Amino acid sequence: MRLKQRVRKAIIPAGGLGTRFLPATKAQPKEMLPIIDKPAIQYIVEEAVQSGIDSIVIVSGRHKRAIEDHFDKSVELEAELEERGNEQMLAVVREISKLADIYYVRQKEPLGLGHAVLCARRFIGDEPFAVLLGDDILKSEPPCLKQMIDVYERRQSSVVAVMEVPWDQTHKYGIVDFEPGNKDGQLRDLIEKPMPGQAPSNWAVVGRYVLDSAIFDLLERAEPGKAGEIQLTDSLQRLNRVSPLIGHRFTGKRHDVGDKLGFVQATIDFALEREDLSDDVKRYLLERLAQHT
Repeated sequence: MRLKQRVRKAIIPAGGLGTRFLPATKAQPKEMLPIIDKPAIQYIVEEAVQSGIDSIVIVSGRHKRAIEDHFDKSVELEAELEERGNEQMLAVVREISKLADIYYVRQKEPLGLGHAVLCARRFIGDEPFAVLLGDDILKSEPPCLKQMIDVYERRQSSVVAVMEVPWDQTHKYGIVDFEPGNKDGQLRDLIEKPMPGQAPSNWAVVGRYVLDSAIFDLLERAEPGKAGEIQLTDSLQRLNRVSPLIGHRFTGKRHDVGDKLGFVQATIDFALEREDLSDDVKRYLLERLAQHT
């Protein structure tokens, strides 16, 4: 009988080129674009930490050194803030470097999400692990990943986060097919971007996974698909044939910050939630709306 294992490690893939945000991402990682005053990837790391993750590996690529610098200790900056007596910001800066034990693996070529996950195999070993995609900032209480970890540790089955999307947008996502009559979220299949009208449901996979380490052997044997990329979805389909895959229904707020409109919406939403900004932002938005009506 296999002993139950705690999920304590996470992978954050960050090796993409960020072409949708050019020219801003020509020399700056997309993951470091700020949502007001905090880089997008920090929200992802914070969710992992709040979910009980101890160690994180960020799978990065060329020109991503700024990510490492952000989560590292900044002696010069801390000394400057201390000299100025800015204790509040000093505490914020110090807290960033203490969030978690963060390690880095280089993905030498952007060969797909499956390949990025495979790059972290030595770090993960034979433990279950989480994957958090940087384009999806998910807000819920408790955090989505914490909910998923609880499901994994109870069921000892891999878990993917899913949420409802409009039927006319199902072709943009990986779509799950739930087992008929099964109320605990067990999946019959997982279909990557089905053609319009052919989706088995309108429940789409969003960027959180809790996976058994058995996925690595499947990724190792996976055949490259379009553009030579190794897709995680293909190996999840194979994993589901030998070990039940659970679709966890996420009901919080999802921000797709990998999309320009989604990035703007996230910035507005986060600003409206902040005491130091909300009143001024509301006033400005109302003024602008009045000018365009």
